[in-house]
Amino acid sequence: MGIKQLAEQAVEEGRGVLRLAPAWVPRSFCRPGKRIRLHPDDYQILGARGGIDERWFSSTTWAENGPGTPEDEGLSYIVVDEAGKEKVLLRDAVELLGAELIGEALWNKYHRWAMFSKFFDNAGPLPHHIHHRDEHAKRVGVDGKPEMYFFPSQMNNHGGEFPFTFFGFTPETTKDEVLRALRNFTKGDNHILDLAQAYKLTLDTGYDVPPGVMHAPGSLCTYEPQFASDVYAMYQSVLLNGQVVTEDLLWKNTPKEEIGNYEYLLDVIDWDLNVDPQFHEHRFMKPIPVKPEEEMRAEGYVEEWICYKCKSVSAKRLTVLPGRTVTIRDGAPYGMICIEGHGTFGGHDLESPALIRYGELTHDEYFVTERAAKEGVTVSNPSKTDPIVILKHFSDNPDLPEGM
Repeated sequence: MGIKQLAEQAVEEGRGVLRLAPAWVPRSFCRPGKRIRLHPDDYQILGARGGIDERWFSSTTWAENGPGTPEDEGLSYIVVDEAGKEKVLLRDAVELLGAELIGEALWNKYHRWAMFSKFFDNAGPLPHHIHHRDEHAKRVGVDGKPEMYFFPSQMNNHGGEFPFTFFGFTPETTKDEVLRALRNFTKGDNHILDLAQAYKLTLDTGYDVPPGVMHAPGSLCTYEPQFASDVYAMYQSVLLNGQVVTEDLLWKNTPKEEIGNYEYLLDVIDWDLNVDPQFHEHRFMKPIPVKPEEEMRAEGYVEEWICYKCKSVSAKRLTVLPGRTVTIRDGAPYGMICIEGHGTFGGHDLESPALIRYGELTHDEYFVTERAAKEGVTVSNPSKTDPIVILKHFSDNPDLPEGM
């Protein structure tokens, strides 16, 4: 059976709800925090390619991990049959079925599924780094990358080594100071964090991180909806624990003709956003209920916007109360990950696993087509004690209120 036929079979049999297989991603420059429910023996299963510290959701984006990266790294597979013997890439299904999966508006605008989400889960902080704006990303044939963070309590039984994130630079920072730090990258600690400001991370809140904003994520396990791009460059040379960042990551996604040009690295930075004295006020996000909470609880659920300051990517948290069955409608297709509880989702088994072996299938991740989202997905929670908690990630969503 061909790829298109398999994709059509999955849509028909799943009634527009597609089961996805876990997509694990290693990073050579990170140390796993071991909170994404992978078996303890499997975090280093990929050997020298790096420890697994990320799981990608609803991804049609290849993870750029350098030479030797498998061609499907970071890509989500649709599980066509229960045993998992027949699978098809979500990317291929979208290319072949187009608007049938993601709707006319998204297909006409992007001709692809233009976002993905992930858990990133690091024992310590990441380097102070940047995701390029469109004008710089397009010079290497990719898109700029807005992203947002949310710190689910269910995924954070401990805070790791440094649950604080640096954003941007202090308002008095000068461009000459940043340029000096960039030029000192190969001379030991370039002290770029001396110019930045850290914020203590609070569970069940988040941040909006536009492209061009410097950030050094802290050690909470983080849910991260983002535009479909893996573009970045690392501007910090030595981490808190003494780990050294290699120079190739400083120049990552830099055009060949600009390598060695530190002024170009400075130009990648959106200066006004980075030195904004009201950065926290403008970028911090608390959950916002989609309608009055008392009304939702009476109906058996609570749904909140958790990532909402970016128009091209957004996310909600859906909590279905114990013993309740609800039907939830959305105006756009979405991916989802269940982080607590068990039951059914659109007629499919749903359960948040305690432990996953590398290569095993789960029933915690699904993709919902536009038609199924608009018709409504029924979620049933048979537990007498535990809620079902689902994180839902969207590309452009017409339901997102203006001015949030």
